[in-house]
Amino acid sequence: MGDENSSMSRDRDRELLIPVADTAAADAAAASSPKPSSSSSSHHAGRETFYKVLRSWASKKFMTGCVILFPIAITFYITFWFIHFVDGFFSPIYAQLGIDIFGLGFVTSITFIFLVGVFMSSWLGASVLGLGEWFIKRMPLVRHIYSASKQISAAISPDQNTQAFKEVAIIRHPRIGEYAFGFITSSVILQNYSGDEELCCVYVPTNHLYIGDIFLVNTKDVIRPNLSVREGIEIVVSGGMSMPQILSTIDSRIIPGDISRTSRS
Repeated sequence: MGDENSSMSRDRDRELLIPVADTAAADAAAASSPKPSSSSSSHHAGRETFYKVLRSWASKKFMTGCVILFPIAITFYITFWFIHFVDGFFSPIYAQLGIDIFGLGFVTSITFIFLVGVFMSSWLGASVLGLGEWFIKRMPLVRHIYSASKQISAAISPDQNTQAFKEVAIIRHPRIGEYAFGFITSSVILQNYSGDEELCCVYVPTNHLYIGDIFLVNTKDVIRPNLSVREGIEIVVSGGMSMPQILSTIDSRIIPGDISRTSRS
């Protein structure tokens, strides 16, 4: 009985000593293995830093290339699409004649548009146009489409007599200290108990050039900057990115404080 107890105790002692021995052996092996030197670790850190700087530089240069090429690609794509679109008006006629020259239909279309402009500027052309409009305005659905399209074309017309946007205007909106960019489309006289008041009809575009709000503003409260209508349209279409750094007013009734605030805005 005593021998069995002593043998069992020896077995337990052996089981307890084996992990300790294994751990000691592992520690000895780790101690005997060569440790990385400080020079190799610094070399590794320097290489990682170099890779990070290289990736950052390459990413910035790639984005710079995208920023430069994007407007160029969009311009060429739209121009190419426009040439194909205009070329499609007369190219079928040349195709029937057996003539296949790229751009010939486009040149013909541009020439045709130019001749229409010359003809419509004459008295005979204006008479023909007036007669055509008389028929169109009596069609139930077509007259609304034609009227809206004519107003849009009149907004950018080079003829100042028929131009829908008379002047570029800046008004205080929606509160004092803030300004809205718009166009003067007409003027109106408001008759009230205190007398007649001259108001300007200012059209303020919102998310598109032809979608916006109309404000009736006193003529004295309208700031007229030194911008043409075409420049104002470019500013609206570009979302304000083509806005000049400095704006000056051509209205002498605006006090200097308002001019400086307008320039900063």
